[in-house]
Amino acid sequence: MNSLASEDPIAVVDTRLVHEVHRVGTSLLAEAAADPAVPPAALARLRDFLVANVRHHHETEDEELWPLLTAAAPEAASALDALSEEHRRLDKALDALAAVALGDEGGAGDARLALREAAVEVRDAVHGHLAAEEPVLLPALRERITDAQWKDFSQRVIATTPPVAGHLMIGFLDEVGTPAEVETVLAGLPEPVRPLLDGMRTQAADDLRTLRGTRP
Repeated sequence: MNSLASEDPIAVVDTRLVHEVHRVGTSLLAEAAADPAVPPAALARLRDFLVANVRHHHETEDEELWPLLTAAAPEAASALDALSEEHRRLDKALDALAAVALGDEGGAGDARLALREAAVEVRDAVHGHLAAEEPVLLPALRERITDAQWKDFSQRVIATTPPVAGHLMIGFLDEVGTPAEVETVLAGLPEPVRPLLDGMRTQAADDLRTLRGTRP
């Protein structure tokens, strides 16, 4: 888990935790796909969560956050364009991962191997991309984006997030952040969702134990 400085603005806290979720989640899928004891339904939930959320994350960066940053810092446009090009390459890896068919017969054989290979490709692409993106993005968020701008942006992100295995986001956030950091990230959740958080945490814990081959 990355330690976040207490003086970090909300934009940096949100971004670094979500990036850590993507790192941990893609690593877990690559590992779990190699374990024949992990049921295909659990693999499919994690795969679908990652495809939907990683894609949505970089689409909102390209379409909304990059223009916001470019308006505040025109000199960043070239670096942000290069990151968008990496997003397009990542999309191809996500497409391949999404296309792997996982049936009800244990996901063995060719399907399990295909999932493993596609998951490793996505893991490596995500980890490499974030290593290149964070030195550009995090300082820009600290210096150029106000809390009010970030709140407006993050509310739009939450409103458009695909409803795919959302409990896994809660479970991963609890793993990569402190309780205070997680509450910061979840502050923008609609009020009707808040009573569901305990149940989502329980469901996530069950899924993550299954994916890791552990027991309560």
